[in-house]
Order: sequence, then C-alpha cells, then structure tokens
Amino acid sequence: MSQQHQSPIMQYFSYDHLPQHLLYTSKPICDLAKQMDEALPPSAEKSAGLRKMLEAKDCFVRASLN
Repeated sequence: MSQQHQSPIMQYFSYDHLPQHLLYTSKPICDLAKQMDEALPPSAEKSAGLRKMLEAKDCFVRASLN
C-alpha cells in the first residue's frame, strides 16, 4: 500500500458518532473505503468511486433506521 495523504472525502466515512446498530452498517463500508484510499493513487476515478461509496453508505445507514 502506498504512503499518501488521506483523501478529503474520507472524513465523511466516520462512524464513531453513530449508535451501535448503525455502526454495524457503516463500519464495513468505511473499512473498504480506507483500503481503496490507501491502495489507489489519486485520480478522478478514485474520487468518483469513493463518492459513490459514500452515497451507498448513506443509503444503507438510512435503510437501517427503518
């Protein structure tokens, strides 16, 4: 894995503030986003992929509210 700075979007994957039942939904997506952020070089495609992962995480967390 490369040693580069974290992408700014990564701040929005945090889950520590969530209640336990939502943490179980959010954490696996955060873990995968971190892995991709560390493994891939900066690019427009990486940014787009992380943005789509964030959108998916938000959807999954909202689905867990019901």
